Amino acid sequence: MTVRRLIARFTEQEDLNFLLTNRVPRAALTRFMGWFSKIENPLVRDLSLLCWRLFSDLDLSEAKKTEFKSLHECFTRELRPGLRPVDPDPRVVASPSDGIIGAFGKIADTELFQIKGAPYSLLDLLGDPALVESHRNGHFLTLRLTSSMYHRFHAPYDMSIEKVTFIHGDVWNVNPIALKRVERLFCKNERAVLQARLPTGERLTLVPVAAILVASIRLHFLDRTLNAQSRGPLEFACDAAVRKGDELGWFEHGSTIIVLAPEHFEFADRVAEGVRIRAGEPLLRKP
Repeated sequence: MTVRRLIARFTEQEDLNFLLTNRVPRAALTRFMGWFSKIENPLVRDLSLLCWRLFSDLDLSEAKKTEFKSLHECFTRELRPGLRPVDPDPRVVASPSDGIIGAFGKIADTELFQIKGAPYSLLDLLGDPALVESHRNGHFLTLRLTSSMYHRFHAPYDMSIEKVTFIHGDVWNVNPIALKRVERLFCKNERAVLQARLPTGERLTLVPVAAILVASIRLHFLDRTLNAQSRGPLEFACDAAVRKGDELGWFEHGSTIIVLAPEHFEFADRVAEGVRIRAGEPLLRKP
């Protein structure tokens, strides 16, 4: 097969993936999945898990429970204790979740990128000019969670969460194919902006971004789930003191977390695009 034909076939596969996961009634499909996944019927559960296994690398060997009442309970499963130890080094900012490292690097003034050649602005992402100033010329890193991964996320460091802002939006797929084709995708999707302050006064911001089938983000310290049905207030002032490794919440399928850190932080040695990382492993280092 010639190189030209290989490229054409690859492009056709990308076109089909994009069509099936984006050129559909995304919001309606996401609402349906939210309802369907919570059905507590053994037949529905078993058939759903069978289909999920056929199309992903779902591995439940680490799960705390081996039986689930519903698909939703499997999505949001806990792991057996001790499987995600947190790096104890006080200089290390740990990964908040399992994930695949996507775009990362230095923020150019207030511009970052979802993939190379696809920039977006901090203001479009965060919607808060004061918070943008806190991260001007800082660092960013994107973690993509696939559907089969552990979906809970944790505090990357000892910190105080001061404010959460929920921003309504779309539910585009966040896979690499969509990131290449949809400009400013992260700024269009539903997302929560978690503003935190470290004991040293430095700001660290986490932005969990929802996606198709995933537009629900559970935050324990607010004791609520944020989704398209959430109605005001959409800004939550809080003073939630959390320790490194504490569970913050979960996605209800799989999605993306964007981490924003100060300029003087450095990326950990293993950080590279495409690397799989686990919650608790080194992500950034404080000087």
